[in-house]
Amino acid sequence: MITKGKTSALDERSRELRKTIVHTLNEAGRGHLGPAFSIVEIVRTLYDDVMRYRPNDPAWSGRDRFILSKGHGCVALYTILADKGFIPREKLEGLCKFDGMLGGHPESDIPGVEASTGSLGHGLSIGIGMALNARHKKYDCRVFVLMGDGECNEGSVWEAALSASKHKLANLVAMVDYNKSQAYGFSSEVLDLEPFADKWKSFGFAVTEVDGHDMAQLRAAVDKTSNDKPTCVICHTVKGKGTLLTENNMAWHHKNKISEEELRQVLEGLGG
Repeated sequence: MITKGKTSALDERSRELRKTIVHTLNEAGRGHLGPAFSIVEIVRTLYDDVMRYRPNDPAWSGRDRFILSKGHGCVALYTILADKGFIPREKLEGLCKFDGMLGGHPESDIPGVEASTGSLGHGLSIGIGMALNARHKKYDCRVFVLMGDGECNEGSVWEAALSASKHKLANLVAMVDYNKSQAYGFSSEVLDLEPFADKWKSFGFAVTEVDGHDMAQLRAAVDKTSNDKPTCVICHTVKGKGTLLTENNMAWHHKNKISEEELRQVLEGLGG
């Protein structure tokens, strides 16, 4: 049972991943910290405990696919890709630099990135194509698509949901980072999604709601997927999760520059 507004505490690994995100964005001079902090545990759980992949062979046909549809949270994904050996750690220092390989949104030429994303509302459709192809070619794999709640304002998400249900894509898992806020306001004020779970159910998905910062709940949710329908995991999260300065603070959705004092406060909040 999810108590809205309350999420689990962070362990050491989650704090360390966030420190890497902070240092990466500080070096770049700009980027989306709030959206990246929001999804750390979701991405971490998939890459630590759930998905099959080979960092030295990113195009391995038997791999599970992950699409970060909310591409502006990409620094969390880049951090995990570096942690797992898809890309050298030093590449993080070149984020958003003219000669760097990592931009402000994921691009498919980056090892481990399945699709170029960031134009919101497209990731689920791409994932459906991958899931259909995997079924056609009899690949034993799953496709995970992580969207934002604000992204679900896009009609293309619901068109895709209808298609996934029609084709009974049991190998497709849609995950929503439900942090209740967007670039310029709370989701309930911009365009209310509730009743959110009921919407996904009515579109033919098996739906589970979890604390999106609790790895055990996340693992359990993706382990009990349906045999005849796509799955949606609604992840209740806190935007900017990790420090008092950043949590639910719209100013940290995107930062053009982190001041020395802000950097000190965030790092202290993450344990030094």
